[in-house]
Amino acid sequence: MPSQTELPIESEDHDKHSRGQIVGYVRVSSADQNPARQHEVIGHCDRVFEDRMSGKSRAKRKGLADLIAYVRDADTVRVASLDRLGRDTRDLHALVDELTAKGCAVEFVSEGITVARDRSPVHELFLTMLAAMAEFERARIRERQAEGIALAKSRGVYDRQRALTDEDVEAVRALVDLGVPAAEVARRYSVSRQTIYTALRGVGAYKRVT
Repeated sequence: MPSQTELPIESEDHDKHSRGQIVGYVRVSSADQNPARQHEVIGHCDRVFEDRMSGKSRAKRKGLADLIAYVRDADTVRVASLDRLGRDTRDLHALVDELTAKGCAVEFVSEGITVARDRSPVHELFLTMLAAMAEFERARIRERQAEGIALAKSRGVYDRQRALTDEDVEAVRALVDLGVPAAEVARRYSVSRQTIYTALRGVGAYKRVT
């Protein structure tokens, strides 16, 4: 689904912005990743803004900046999960505060919570706990990835982070044999075409160990 951020925010469309819109926000960490799953999670929205980059630099997230400029009182900002909006707990709270100060509610679909301007202290604590847990899980994932990379390097099979399982590689091979273009296969598995070629050749991280 194409990004809506190319539309001028100060356009006639913005002037006709009706009260109470559902405004979606989607972010993937790189151009290679497929945002389709997030679009599916947030469902139908009146408008969707999208970023295709890491959440580390808020200044470069044009989709987010356009969303903040666009929304107004009584709108609901819908996001697939906490980590798609904020890069850490502090950033998440700052963004939620900025959006709710404009009179918006912020809905996190996966966590099943909606934060409004008049949120209670208990709700605030719940949001903080969930964000902290998401940060912890991301840190654990990075730790497990580092351990896996170190193990692969010790076995002499590491080239780059492995993105496909053995079962995925077999399925990819079957699709290519059936004539499905590598670009389409890469899109289905949310990886780059180079990853598909590397897996098919059985080199680097996909080298078979006998």
